[in-house]
Amino acid sequence: MEPDVEDSSTGATRKIHLASWDDRFWAWLIDVILVGVVLSAFGEVVGVFSVLTGSVVVSPFLGVNGLGLWIYWTALEGYQGQSAGKMVLDIAVTDERGEDIDYLTAAIESFGKAFLLPIDLLIGWIAMEDEYVRLFNELSATIVVRVPEDDEIPAGVEYVRPGE
Repeated sequence: MEPDVEDSSTGATRKIHLASWDDRFWAWLIDVILVGVVLSAFGEVVGVFSVLTGSVVVSPFLGVNGLGLWIYWTALEGYQGQSAGKMVLDIAVTDERGEDIDYLTAAIESFGKAFLLPIDLLIGWIAMEDEYVRLFNELSATIVVRVPEDDEIPAGVEYVRPGE
């Protein structure tokens, strides 16, 4: 589904290309690994996380990863609509009209994927299957879109590569 949205500046209809679930998964995985490495390194330095050998232990700090991811996604997606993983895959979080979101919207959108991802996804897939959204995308009125190629080059500029 590619929604047609009226461009408020020109009144013309423009197409917004929704990001695939595959791209969204890979962006999420990049972010989880990145934040996990940082939190793990930080935990080792300050001694917050301990590893108990010989038994399986549920750490009381298990929520730290979720909290770290929530802060990370809220900060980056609220600022520019993209986390590091989204930048790599050229996707971004926007409102339903393709416009930038604010920090509060990013906090709502990010809460589901940081703390409740399986539930967030399943409800989205089942209840809103044609919309390509998770539950918390629906609650925050956001979508994940492909970043258009023309946004990468300023208007009126043509780059000439060496040898061209």
